Parts: sequence; C-alpha cells; structure tokens
Amino acid sequence: MREFDYRRASDVAGAVALLDADPDARFLAGGTNLVDLMKTGVERPSRLVDVRELPLDRIEPTEDGGLRIGATVTNSDLAAHPAIREHYPALAQAVLAGASGQLRNMATVGGNLLQRTRCGYFTDVTRPCNKRLPGSGCPAVEGEHHNHAILGASEHCVAVHPSDMGVALTAFDAVVSYETSDGPGELPLTEFYPPVGDSPHRETVLPPGALVTGVTLPPAPVAARSRYRKVRERASYAFAIGSLAAALDVRDGTVGEVRLAFGAVASRPWRARTAERLLTGAPADAETFAAAADAELAAARPLPHNGYKVTLLRNLVVAVLTELAAEAAR
Repeated sequence: MREFDYRRASDVAGAVALLDADPDARFLAGGTNLVDLMKTGVERPSRLVDVRELPLDRIEPTEDGGLRIGATVTNSDLAAHPAIREHYPALAQAVLAGASGQLRNMATVGGNLLQRTRCGYFTDVTRPCNKRLPGSGCPAVEGEHHNHAILGASEHCVAVHPSDMGVALTAFDAVVSYETSDGPGELPLTEFYPPVGDSPHRETVLPPGALVTGVTLPPAPVAARSRYRKVRERASYAFAIGSLAAALDVRDGTVGEVRLAFGAVASRPWRARTAERLLTGAPADAETFAAAADAELAAARPLPHNGYKVTLLRNLVVAVLTELAAEAAR
C-alpha cells in the first residue's frame, strides 16, 4: 500500500479545502470499498480526508414531506429508521440486502453511492482495464462476464454498478447534494452517473473535489407500497445478478402510478422509464406487467454468457408487481 497522509476534517468547508489542496486525495467515511481497493493497489491516494465526524449523520423530514438523509448516515441506521421503513420500505429492504451486518455498520450513504463500479478485471492490477488505465481494453467483453451489463454498456466497459441502495433511491427520484469550493450543488440521482460510453473511468458527473453531503427523497406516496427484490448466487453477502425496486399504486384494477428501477444490469442503477410509461393507466395484471418488462428489455444487448439476465429481470418485474397488485386489492 502506498504511504499516505491522513487528516480528519472538522467541518464541510475544511474537508473540501483539504481535497482542493491535493488532487490525489480521497474522502474517507466508512472505507469499506476504498480501503479494500487501496490494499490491492487499485486506489493509491496521497491523502485520506476523514469526514466521518462531520455533522452529516441525521435523517430529517423536509418541509414538503420528504426526507433528507445525511451522507455519513450508516447503512444500518438508514435501514432501521422508522420513517424509511414506513414511507420507503423498498429502500430499507435494499440496504438490508447489501453486504453483511458488520459492513452495514461501517458503510455510509455517501460512500455507498460513490463505490466503484467494478468487476474482477478492475480489481486485478495485473490485467488490463479501461477503468483503471483508459485505453488498455476491456477483457470482460470476451472473458468472464456472466454477471455483467446487458443495458447501456459499451465495448469499453461492461461492469455493473454494485449498489443495492442506489437502485431504490433511483426509483424514488432521489437528489444528491454536494459541496465544492465554489459552493453547494445538487444532482438528480438519475443524472449522477454518466453513460459509460468511451470513458468508463468517469463514474459520476460530480465536479472535481466535490464532497457529497446528503441525499433528499421527495415525497412519494406510492413508495409506501414498495418492494426490493434481489437475486444473487448465494443466500447472503453477494452482489446481485439482478435486482428490482418497485412501487405500485392500483385503483380499480388499473395502474395509477408505478416506479421501477433495475440493478446489476448496467453501469448505473437503471430507471425503467419505458416500462413505467406503458404501465401507467393500464390493467394491473401479469400480462401487462410482462409486456412492459419486454418493452424495457428490448434495448438489452447481452453478451454470450449473461443473456439469462433478460429472462431474470422479466420474471422479477412480473412477480413483484403481481405481489404488490394483490396487496393493493386486499
């Protein structure tokens, strides 16, 4: 591991200033992803700026009835918060589906959203990877890619974003707040991650040196009837091979409002806008749910060994929406 300097920030402005002074510095909160990558030599920061003790660890209601979640709120505290469990249950379920209890106790909301989009080739410094060394190639395209992207990928990278939390936050129109030396800013989470294109090393559109300070969930009554379903290759402590955050409002057998976001299918959480448009105002039945899923997945471009994800996501959409529709009818 490269030798590095360590500083503990006492306020947001000070944290931003410390990073501005050293472009090779990184913010450190829980460190559950960053420290692992430092151990393997993927990340080699010259300085770590510890932001864990900044006053960003609260979950508070907003004036319009939504919630603001501080960037250093731990995953465990987020999943256990009564307002999250009541008004955004899919978010609590998504957080609990991720990692282990010990990691959730350390990992933070901001860090979760900023974790690196990665695969085995990225974490192996002996192999080429366009994310680590732009222009070196993407061996996953012709190599091991059974858990890689089927939507929005390119020949330059086919890795998938690993966050469960991010999928649920995307479904509920979350907005990310950040601070730079030029002042505060905001980004909808649906715009936070750029298309992979020919620059997979650029994983967010945050300005250089930006510190994520929180996430705001706007009021969304439909979110109270929501669910997160994760499919993985073992019962726990594994990345998804496909996941779905869904919320559904049914009135007289017709879909009034629906939210859908897919996980483990793209370099970012995938908001299923096409499926949402087709479902709104349509009959709330399995046939309609399947047709909407097919329309969304028509853009899928699977590789030779991950085509199963198309069927998996279709089945997830039908199963979860059918369950939510049945609950609404009770």
